[in-house]
Amino acid sequence: MEIKKVSIIGLGALGILYGNHFSKRIPKEDLRIIADQERINRYEREQVFCNGERCDFHYVTPEENGEPADLLIFTVKYDGLKSAIEAVKNHVGENTIILSALNGISSEEIIGETYGMDKVLFTVAQGMDAVKVGNHLTCASMGLLCIGEREEGIISEKVKRVAAFFDQTEFPYEIETNMMKRQWGKFMANVGVNQAVAVYGGSFGDTQKAGEVRETMIAAMKEVLALSKKVGINLTEAELTYWITILDKLNPKGKPSMAQDVEAKRFSEVELFAGTVLSLGKKYDVATPVNEALYERIKAIESEY
Repeated sequence: MEIKKVSIIGLGALGILYGNHFSKRIPKEDLRIIADQERINRYEREQVFCNGERCDFHYVTPEENGEPADLLIFTVKYDGLKSAIEAVKNHVGENTIILSALNGISSEEIIGETYGMDKVLFTVAQGMDAVKVGNHLTCASMGLLCIGEREEGIISEKVKRVAAFFDQTEFPYEIETNMMKRQWGKFMANVGVNQAVAVYGGSFGDTQKAGEVRETMIAAMKEVLALSKKVGINLTEAELTYWITILDKLNPKGKPSMAQDVEAKRFSEVELFAGTVLSLGKKYDVATPVNEALYERIKAIESEY
């Protein structure tokens, strides 16, 4: 079954990035950006821009009825996931495939509790260097989406359907047959780079050169590596090196999402990163002092908003 109708919920950095890409390659009415009426009014009044170009999006409210999406993409922040799951109910049909580009290691299961894991493909967004200020997104590299099933070694018909659509729309992707390890690897990278830059300020460039920021980033990542062995994911030093290499290739002037949140005085995803690490560390009796220190410092920053 060919993918034709796409719905996206969450018009943050990834939502704008992916929406702008698809809007140039499929009919306008086949790409729907789901948002409440207040947000839609603001988007239409102020407009949304990607690399200086105005995005021409077709907005729909959660209440509007229409054909279910063939592909539904979640690009909300973690704290907005619960409300987003409710908002997309009119876009989920028998053959809908759901992708979650959220950070962390739990959103697929949360979505699957409502709509069924049979509709969900595991997804990792990596390599993008998008910076969003207000309604303006700047991005030099959109990175790629890794897609795959939870079960290791499987390339399902769902994966093939999404891959065919991505080929048709020239969207960068990679099929992964060990998604749990890839997802934990991305989680490890986020725990390091997001939190280090949020605490120290600066940009990706500060993690790409020798010094305290880079040392903190890698130390935080190593705590995730240790935890992965307790839960059976078994990340290795090779995976640590792989993800550091990915981070080293990002635009040095770019900033991770948590750093952008701190600068804008928004509450961050620290619970999703250090919060998860601390919880797992307590559960498996693994010391996580670096993430504990980062957690405390980010909470202290947020308390001053």
